[in-house]
Amino acid sequence: MSQSSDLIKSAQRTIQLEREAIDALLPRIDADFVRACELILACKGRVVVVGMGKSGHVGNKIAATLASTGTPSFFVHPAEASHGDMGMITREDVVLALSNSGSTAEIVTLLPLIKRLGITLISLTGNPDSPLAKAAGANLDARVAQEACPLNLAPTSSTTAALVLGDALAIALLEARGFTAEDFAFSHPGGALGRRLLLKVENIMHGGDSLPSVARGTPLREALLEMTRKGLGMTAVVETDGHLAGIFTDGDLRRTLDKGVDVRLASIDDVMTIHGKTVRPDMLAAEALKIMDDHKINVLVVVDTDDRPIGALHIHDMTRAGVI
Repeated sequence: MSQSSDLIKSAQRTIQLEREAIDALLPRIDADFVRACELILACKGRVVVVGMGKSGHVGNKIAATLASTGTPSFFVHPAEASHGDMGMITREDVVLALSNSGSTAEIVTLLPLIKRLGITLISLTGNPDSPLAKAAGANLDARVAQEACPLNLAPTSSTTAALVLGDALAIALLEARGFTAEDFAFSHPGGALGRRLLLKVENIMHGGDSLPSVARGTPLREALLEMTRKGLGMTAVVETDGHLAGIFTDGDLRRTLDKGVDVRLASIDDVMTIHGKTVRPDMLAAEALKIMDDHKINVLVVVDTDDRPIGALHIHDMTRAGVI
């Protein structure tokens, strides 16, 4: 029990110290932060993030977050930069250098070359009076009162603060650029989010000869044959001029049978749902899914700008496409 209690207290102490480190960042979101954002927004190249050790790991994450939120960015290891990778950085880029001490040798070694090439430098340090901070056009102050490590040695609170500042920078830039959910999806085309935000109704609907369709006045038995042939559990019903008149689904058939209607004698006009819910081909599939969910239906007719049926969309299409 004693050991368990000690472990819990240790974890709670770590969380508390790191939370205090994050809280201390709030008053430091100042003119330097604004200047850093302005320098990046004016950048015609990319943001090149550099950092050694734990700062390098944080830098990798910051570069990835920037890149996925509308700010082209990549990470360069500062030691490798001294041995050829400096050629990856151009005059149009902005260098974002992470160093808790602000005097990391591998980064300080690069400063004369960065200055000589006229490359914009932003620093993220735990020492605003350090060589790196003084050389930068803007310094993001990530100093912490104490590391969570009881020896005050292992980077813990400091790396958390640096990571949070990097997120703050990325999101401020995202909002300044007017970055949209669709923009975000283009950076994540392989994931579920990308499918939800990029896939449109026209990409997965059944169109052309695959669309079940009968004219108004068609006998119900013929409409049922059309539904069976096309296998979507529905048929669109169209006016003589091609406009949508209604829809008839498997659910409508069950309700028709419950009412005792003779399917051999009835007309589709007698049992169809007038018009019904529709979607446009250029709508996001996710929007169509919401309509289905809201109205507890499994199929939608896709219409053009003149309200003429051009396709059908079934809930199963959503599943196959990974929208659900």
